[in-house]
Amino acid sequence: MGVSNVSAGLVCDHDQTAAEPEVETTIRRRRVIRLMALESAASTHPGFVRAINEDAVLDRREIGLWAVADGVGGAHAGDRASQAIVDSLAELPAAASGPEMLQQLQRTLEQVNGRLYGEALAAGSERPIASTVVCLLIQGDRFFCLWAGDSRLYRLRDRRFEQISRDHSEVQSLLDYGLITADEARRHPRANAITRAIGAQQELALDCIMGDVEPGDHFLLCSDGLTKVVDDAEIALVLEECTPAAAADRLIGMTLERGAPDNVSVATVATVATSRASC
Repeated sequence: MGVSNVSAGLVCDHDQTAAEPEVETTIRRRRVIRLMALESAASTHPGFVRAINEDAVLDRREIGLWAVADGVGGAHAGDRASQAIVDSLAELPAAASGPEMLQQLQRTLEQVNGRLYGEALAAGSERPIASTVVCLLIQGDRFFCLWAGDSRLYRLRDRRFEQISRDHSEVQSLLDYGLITADEARRHPRANAITRAIGAQQELALDCIMGDVEPGDHFLLCSDGLTKVVDDAEIALVLEECTPAAAADRLIGMTLERGAPDNVSVATVATVATSRASC
């Protein structure tokens, strides 16, 4: 992956597919509490082409945090960059609330960004020590997605499969301006050129989206090694039919069956209703 310029700032938007405001107001008034259990799994594989696995994954179900990081291919020490992200997130303590946890998550990624950028600068390297990252945080019946780069978060809800994150890439910009089609994007020569990454610039730009979590939701975090060879319909079917552990194994297996031209990583999360209380 190549890296282009990065702008600074964190924007946290509401999930456009979440319930309408008046429905949310009704739920708060009745004080309905939806109790859900979380099931998850994560897996990574170097694939059959690259000698080093520059991906790293995190599964911390106990605090409701998952991440996939994809070291910038061709850059210096991409594997070290992705592992630095995951190692730092592995030490993140639980917080009292979702917003507080989100702030801790942001600060941690900013600190890793500073260290990686500083290491490359001190070494006099023209190439960054950098990695994409996508994080999913689930606190109660809310989720938060924080990301930089083209590692993605998807959600399957009521058989509707959708991409929650939005790629920070040159190709995504071309799509946004209507200059290329989705089919052309998949075959574009600049398909691997990303515009944001942890460690790529002195100022880190992160995007964030938040929304409701419902029983039966399935979330998938993945590096682009999966989506290069497995299409959306196939991924949705696997999530719908399999447990998180089986889905992670199957998605990695499908990638390997198709040659695995890149490192591939997935983290799968499912919400299961346990009970519903009101007062």
